[in-house]
Amino acid sequence: MPKSTAAARVRAEVIRLIGLIPEGRFTTYGSIAMHLNVTPRQVASVLSHLGGEESKALPWHRVVAADARISRGMPEELAKKQRARLKKEGMKTDAKGFILDADEHFHVVGLRRQIEWDRE
Repeated sequence: MPKSTAAARVRAEVIRLIGLIPEGRFTTYGSIAMHLNVTPRQVASVLSHLGGEESKALPWHRVVAADARISRGMPEELAKKQRARLKKEGMKTDAKGFILDADEHFHVVGLRRQIEWDRE
């Protein structure tokens, strides 16, 4: 559970944006972060704290590291699941987890928003 109203709002926006990533496309933690005026770690934290039902419903696998790579810090079993889901949607990865032909599959989240999360 988010510790503050601002954290809850950020979490809700991260989840909303991930839900908008089309099948066969991916974006990065940084792209979402820049759009929301937060850090990539905040985006990653939201994803790492998804509940079971949220994880099933949300296309979390469409979010990768800045270099179009499956996060190196991710547990191996989860990385395998992400790779399989990306492959099922037509995205190929190399042995190191980089998405091949990344420019063809990249989803632009949008321009930076000037959000002050601690204000109502």
